[in-house]
Amino acid sequence: MSPKTKSKRTPRNSRSVNDAPTAVTKASRTPDEFERAGRAAEFIFSKTALRPKIALVLGSGLGALADEFSSATKIPYAKIPHFPQSTAIGHAGKLVIGKVGAIPVAGMQGRVHLYEGYSVKEVAFPIRVFARMGVKAVILTNAAGGIKREFVQGRLVAISDHINLQGVNPLSGPNEERFGARFPDMTSAYDRKFREMALGEGKRMGIGMDEGVYAALAGPNYETPAEIGYLREIGADLVGMSTVPEVIAARHSGIRVLGISCVTNAAAGILDQPLRHEEVLDTAERVKDQFIGLLKAIIPRIAEAIA
Repeated sequence: MSPKTKSKRTPRNSRSVNDAPTAVTKASRTPDEFERAGRAAEFIFSKTALRPKIALVLGSGLGALADEFSSATKIPYAKIPHFPQSTAIGHAGKLVIGKVGAIPVAGMQGRVHLYEGYSVKEVAFPIRVFARMGVKAVILTNAAGGIKREFVQGRLVAISDHINLQGVNPLSGPNEERFGARFPDMTSAYDRKFREMALGEGKRMGIGMDEGVYAALAGPNYETPAEIGYLREIGADLVGMSTVPEVIAARHSGIRVLGISCVTNAAAGILDQPLRHEEVLDTAERVKDQFIGLLKAIIPRIAEAIA
């Protein structure tokens, strides 16, 4: 008899090519931005029966409008899957779904900024969530420094264009075709018809509104007088630390944009005094009622335009 042949054994800690998984399962794969935004939208819709087509991002000290929504549901950002959380003073960090009159709206009480340590994609993520919710128009508000000397404290300015000096872009990296095309046009990033509506309502209400170009820097420090001089030379009328990533993401997603700045302080070097964030919040509080009245007048007109 021939000796019994031992069968070959594969070491326990090795894996052959045939043993390798052919694909990463959906459960173990990290969800992409489109999927994360979808999960956040699903969570929000689980908390309310309203399906808003208009969203508002309410900047520093400007979140009071959302407190006046009727039939309101307030959701802390911390509860929403993948949603970034505000840390800046004057940003409450709540998403409010409710109504202005009979119109369903979503209102962000505060936003996040690059200077808080968030990536530009995280800063723009709430806009991606709005896109997954079916939002068609977004009103972006901010507190801004006035570069143009006529833009005094308390002035409301409809943003006509922007200059992105933040050094980053939310569209960097592989394009997500489910949101939009690789190279979105930004010729009319700020909707002209919406802007005309805002200026018209402002005039009707006796609010002296203007148009202007907004320059976005990363912050958190305020600009130097030399930087303000440079911004004036290249055509900026306003300066701030937000809004632009949101606008880019909105236009990439096919969402129409109205931007309104509240001039809360003169930019560096215009007045002989230091800049303080408390001044920003104080000015926002002073013009709060006027700003809320303007937004309440604009929302029905935008709703009609996107219907």
